[in-house]
Amino acid sequence: MTGQSNRPEFRIEPAGPEDAPILLALIKELAAYERLSDQVSATEDLLRQTLFGPGSPAEAFLLYWAGEPVGYCLFFHTFSTFLGRPGLYVEDLYVTPRARGRGLGRAALAQAARIARERGCARLEFAVLDWNEPAIKFYRGLGAEALDDWTTFRLTGPALDELAGLKD
Repeated sequence: MTGQSNRPEFRIEPAGPEDAPILLALIKELAAYERLSDQVSATEDLLRQTLFGPGSPAEAFLLYWAGEPVGYCLFFHTFSTFLGRPGLYVEDLYVTPRARGRGLGRAALAQAARIARERGCARLEFAVLDWNEPAIKFYRGLGAEALDDWTTFRLTGPALDELAGLKD
């Protein structure tokens, strides 16, 4: 993934277990930006175990500008029954405020798109908070289409436990 830009001051590197502290710091920055800091329970150890351990359900790469980590992209595979092919879902794309406007977000999504195509994926998907107008404008500028007919649902905590039959 290295050097996906013609600018030598920018590079993309796959994240590894040694990058857990950097990744967690960036995750916390993203959560603060999205006004969701209270929902972050990830730890460095947990990231090392789940993101970089055997059978990891996701992958990540870090974005570097002038040798400093300034962002990340975390993604995982999905599957479309209608298309009969896999997809790639970008869970997080984050670039620190000081590094925005330099093409790093576009380069990160381009890297995710290359990975998707190399792996035979039919689509690249991601979600954005409805109030995040800069991100919406950015994604639309890339040709992304909003799926306004779909509503995302989520089960967590006690509701998830209850449905799974794990409630005491």
